[in-house]
Amino acid sequence: MKKHLLIITLLAGNFIAISQNNIITVSNNLPVDREFETIELTKKSLGLNENAKLEDYVIKNGNIFLETQTVDHDGDGTADLLLFQPKIKASSKQDFEVLVGKNPSTSTVLNCYSRFVPERTDDYAWENNKVAFRTYGPVAQKMVEDKIAGGTLTSGIDAWLKRVDYPIINKWYEKATNGTGTYHKDTGEGLDNFHVGDSRGVGGIAVNVDGKYYFSKNFISWKTITTGPIRTSFILTYADWDAKGNKVTESKLISLDYGSQLSRFEINITGSKTISAGLTLHDKKGTIGTNLKEGWLSYWEPIDDSEIGTGLVVPKGNLISFDHHVTNEKDLSNQYGNISVKNKKAIYYVGFGWKKGSPFQTKQEWEKYLSSFAEKINNPLIVKVKK
Repeated sequence: MKKHLLIITLLAGNFIAISQNNIITVSNNLPVDREFETIELTKKSLGLNENAKLEDYVIKNGNIFLETQTVDHDGDGTADLLLFQPKIKASSKQDFEVLVGKNPSTSTVLNCYSRFVPERTDDYAWENNKVAFRTYGPVAQKMVEDKIAGGTLTSGIDAWLKRVDYPIINKWYEKATNGTGTYHKDTGEGLDNFHVGDSRGVGGIAVNVDGKYYFSKNFISWKTITTGPIRTSFILTYADWDAKGNKVTESKLISLDYGSQLSRFEINITGSKTISAGLTLHDKKGTIGTNLKEGWLSYWEPIDDSEIGTGLVVPKGNLISFDHHVTNEKDLSNQYGNISVKNKKAIYYVGFGWKKGSPFQTKQEWEKYLSSFAEKINNPLIVKVKK
């Protein structure tokens, strides 16, 4: 994986042009400026032979190099994707060059980061410059089942409320494990005060059979695909589970891109034609927001001395309905979005905006973001490549 720092000047000796440069035209058909949307290029889309290495290519706009990241998605040792994030004005298009060369500097900061965390039982945690999340593994589950203190039994997704744009996962875990501090107290960078328990947290899934919700336990295996300046992605696999006699298999491909409040979840599942992705209602003191036509749901609630909005966005045509599921059972009240499963897959985006760590200060501002996010994923930037 190459990580290229955005630079302004072109330095001689660090750049080699090729006789036939690829020109990429990126078109924005929406009447709004767009940024923090990731373009994925493949060797095939660039017309490169199979022996070419995407790590050898850079993207340039005028005299400016754009930050890029390569991803070996299938784990065969060869990069499959070249990522970049253009800035495109409303209702306009812009050209970029793809060239063989090297940038004079490389980024050392992994803004989009994830890893398995064995020193904190066995969490898996991920973050970008806006938000952070974690979920829980088999050791944490077994501790609960064996009645050992400190375990966690849930396939719900936890939100880490960061208020800085630099990475915090390693720093927070380190101070918690070496006894110098706790991530449950905000000392200026944010904190973990978001309760998950048996709830779906921020986007955990369930299967509804005859009005009752069933869900998996903790993940049983993990695989990190990539970390870098633009994207982190990974796979979590779960033990087969039962939904009233239906055997369900489940794995999650999760990715989080730079600048986004929402992680992308691609659920690979058998045993159900629909899934229900949930947002925990905690003590039910918040306010629900739903928009079936645009494909999103939200929950805006107080949290300690602040407020937080959680939200879920589903690509057009895949969100079937909502269920405001309220119960007296501890942690089991969730706002569900019911999503169709097609070809054993279901895709949605889920995340949060914390009042202290984001520009969203009201429910209305948060829901405007979700509405805009939905419009953009349903009208992606159009990319054309020519030599």
